[in-house]
Amino acid sequence: MNRYPLWKYIMIAVAVVISILYTLPNFFGESPAVQVSSAKTTVKVDPAMMTRVGQILDAAKLTNTGLYFDQNGPVGTVRARLQNTDAQLRAKDLLERELNPNPTDPSYIVALNLLSASPSWLTAIHALPMYLGLDLRGGVHFLLQVDMKGALTKRYDSLTSDIRTQLRDKNVRNAGINRVGDTIEIVFRDDDSRGRARDVLRDNLPDLQVVEQNAGTDFKLIGSLTAASVKAAQDSALRQNITTLHNRINELGVAEPIIQQQGADRIVVQLPGVQDVAKAKDILGRTATLEVRLVDDSPEAQAALAGGTVPFGLERYSERDGRPVLVRRQIVLTGENLQDAQAGFDSQSQQPAVHLTLDAKGSRIFRDVTRDNVNKRMAILLFEKGKGEVVTAPVIRGEIAGGRVQISGSMTSAEASDTALLLRAGSLAAPMEIIEERTIGPSLGADNIKKGFDATMYGFIAVSVFIIVYYMLFGVFSAIALSVNLLMLLAVLSMLQATLTLPGIAAIAFTLGMAIDSNVLINERIREELRNGVTPQQAIHLGFDRAWGTILDSNITTLIAGVALLAFGSGPVRGFAVVHCIGIATSMFTSVMVFRAMANLWYGRKKKLTKLSIGTVWKPTKV
Repeated sequence: MNRYPLWKYIMIAVAVVISILYTLPNFFGESPAVQVSSAKTTVKVDPAMMTRVGQILDAAKLTNTGLYFDQNGPVGTVRARLQNTDAQLRAKDLLERELNPNPTDPSYIVALNLLSASPSWLTAIHALPMYLGLDLRGGVHFLLQVDMKGALTKRYDSLTSDIRTQLRDKNVRNAGINRVGDTIEIVFRDDDSRGRARDVLRDNLPDLQVVEQNAGTDFKLIGSLTAASVKAAQDSALRQNITTLHNRINELGVAEPIIQQQGADRIVVQLPGVQDVAKAKDILGRTATLEVRLVDDSPEAQAALAGGTVPFGLERYSERDGRPVLVRRQIVLTGENLQDAQAGFDSQSQQPAVHLTLDAKGSRIFRDVTRDNVNKRMAILLFEKGKGEVVTAPVIRGEIAGGRVQISGSMTSAEASDTALLLRAGSLAAPMEIIEERTIGPSLGADNIKKGFDATMYGFIAVSVFIIVYYMLFGVFSAIALSVNLLMLLAVLSMLQATLTLPGIAAIAFTLGMAIDSNVLINERIREELRNGVTPQQAIHLGFDRAWGTILDSNITTLIAGVALLAFGSGPVRGFAVVHCIGIATSMFTSVMVFRAMANLWYGRKKKLTKLSIGTVWKPTKV
């Protein structure tokens, strides 16, 4: 009756062993480390850099306890683990000098970081510790203010260009289109042209509201964005900035960064483990701006370039191989018009190429520009920290319509992949400034961990002591099941590489208090069956079977609340909800399967069982 088949015991034993292995890395703590990543999107960090970092440290007699190379897409990061913070600071200064001979134009970012100190044999089986949040691990916190006025300025500039294109396509003549503050002023010579223009704009630009105005002999249309369009432009700018920050920071290998919206115009950025505020600012500053411009290869321009001068209306930049190139100041397209960029191959020559997809506006502009500039070069520039570099400058072979553009030439597959990544990274839709910065040191994080660990441990001890005193041997079974629950919860969080924060530790303590409820239900149900006069073996069987429905109902209702927190909460609330929901799943397994396995193992083979060690079975007195 109360016997488990062998396979169930083996399954539980395997689950416990796996839980122990995947929980172990969390107890080894973290060691100081230095992180080397690229400071320029055109500079790659590959496995060869790991060898170079090792040689630099060995030459200075700085012993490292591990070198690691991480690949995030085509972007790599090298991390070196050191023995103490003194060696960490020395290694940082040394690598800065060796890798960046020109401090004013660094090619690599060398930042302080923290790495897990778990042994290599655990890492080999992918047993990794949980990520720790900013409040536990330490790191840097930034609050960025998005310049919404700048976002609207960009939107009005784009709208001005759209109006000019629409009126030209419909052959509606005008005497000038100018942006005046948050309005666009369109001047006409007669009322008929103004009326035709009003109809064109109403049909093709629904975001624009226009009013008529007369000034002397001029007939004007004053256009402005609708209230809904203003809000949409601001929301879009905020979302694009968040996406761009995600792309750049993730490519730099910062573990589990938190980038989320706060209020209507602010963004919170948290970089756990990064202790160097200056380098963190450098990471945030790596948001690039993409521009497409025409190249001036005329004999006059080349002669001026050879003489060391730049003609009016042109700007000088460098290609990847260092060759100078003159481009026009007028911007043809920006990163806002690019929807996607993927590496591929030319369908005719089978050479590596980059395939671009433009939005409707970009497709129209690109079609017109390529039609009017056949056999001329078009440069794609990437601006980082105010410095521009020509990523590629292909020759326009003919009109390109449809919004699908191919960039090909003398490039390798790796270069095509890198170029596609640069173009996908996008640009900031609106300027941002840091209005708050905060550094949380590792010592404060360690103190938070200690307090959270103490709270969980004391809560576990108090619950275990009470349950053992009240339910005797079945209380011991309950305490063991509770221990396995805690072990499995930590293992699952480690397997998922979840981020643990202070609210997460609170959820662990809360889960322990809730998990014991299932054991109490089972124990009390067994007591009730004993009071009804059934045999001890029958009482165990009926106690588990009849308590299961109540346990399932109570845990499902609690899980619904946890899922609601996960769906509608943010930040600390989500951190609490993740641990809470996982804890419900593990507690249902341990409270029923593990608990019953121990009861069956202890009592199941006793044929003549007369008594259970389950505390005092209170029987109602007869009146």
